[in-house]
Amino acid sequence: MTGTPAPFTTDDYRARMERAARAAAEAGLAGLLVAPGPDLVWLTGYAPPAATERLTLLVLAAGRDPVLVVPTLEAPDAEKAAGAPALTLRDWTDGKDPYAATAPLLDSAGRFGVSDNAWALHLLGLQKQLPGTSYVSLTEGLPMLRAVKDAAELERLAAAGAAADDTYEEILKVAFAGRRESDVAGDLADLLRRFGHEQVDFTVVGSGPNGANPHHEAGGRIIEHGDTVVLDFGGLKHGYGSDTSRTVHVGEPSAEEQRVHDVVRAAQEAACEAVRPGIACQDVDRVARAYITEAGYGDRFIHRTGHGIGVTTHEPPYMIEGEEQPLVPGMCFSVEPGVYLPGRFGVRIEDIVTVTEDGGRRLNGTPREMAVVN
Repeated sequence: MTGTPAPFTTDDYRARMERAARAAAEAGLAGLLVAPGPDLVWLTGYAPPAATERLTLLVLAAGRDPVLVVPTLEAPDAEKAAGAPALTLRDWTDGKDPYAATAPLLDSAGRFGVSDNAWALHLLGLQKQLPGTSYVSLTEGLPMLRAVKDAAELERLAAAGAAADDTYEEILKVAFAGRRESDVAGDLADLLRRFGHEQVDFTVVGSGPNGANPHHEAGGRIIEHGDTVVLDFGGLKHGYGSDTSRTVHVGEPSAEEQRVHDVVRAAQEAACEAVRPGIACQDVDRVARAYITEAGYGDRFIHRTGHGIGVTTHEPPYMIEGEEQPLVPGMCFSVEPGVYLPGRFGVRIEDIVTVTEDGGRRLNGTPREMAVVN
């Protein structure tokens, strides 16, 4: 995709809200309560100007019109959202009880799915008004709500992946040795923005022993000749996520470093090749883990094989043992096995993969061999 994609329309948001309400009913829920955050943006196109203690809540229930409860002072902004024509706004003023205003919209004995980032303050307020209600997080109650992407979403994810690929190709040209990890992390952030990301979520640069920490935060360590360096970076472009990892080496790697990298690369390749509709999420993890275990590094693969991606860079589904959710065309997730040797070095290789009708398609295409940098 080149240029800026066409914005989502009111009809797009209406269809999402209707689908979410139906899914809630099928899951045995009385409805959904969606607070400010990625779920609200995905369902309505509305992102409140800032997180505040004032209640903002989208109420969805099958057979009922969607209602967005908003503070009166923020109602003009909510009215401008692309999805606003598909819902009813109900505003409340300072000094009034927002929970009393919201209570009539809810089944007084219902069980509701609630967006994960809803404030406890607001749930407690609703429970006080409606003590017969109960709540479950959307990750638990409707984990697949945003998991299956439509064509327009897949196009945005592909564009974000391509921008991350461009970033990787450019970072190979910079100097590594003699610079701080944070310097290279800054380069990654600048490149992501140059290639169209409006938001940078993370730029992991784990050099030498720091690479053995999968979520190492780039710091002041000076990268040295002979270091293995894990690069993991991503963010949002056109509102959709990128996330890719490659492992590079400053100068030629040792035989052991090369062997570990080869093991991880083969495990990642096997897991990507395993992706197809109908297999369980855990099967992707099992393929990667079995390969790494067979090579003798099973206890050094210390995280799940992957996570979903969409309007956030981490979301369901998760590629991990115990997750029996079958893969469905349109799902997008990372495949990122790794091996971490404490005090020495780590290796991780990651691509975003989308499930197709007959297999899987990677949204990242940069070389997966260990690149040698200066």
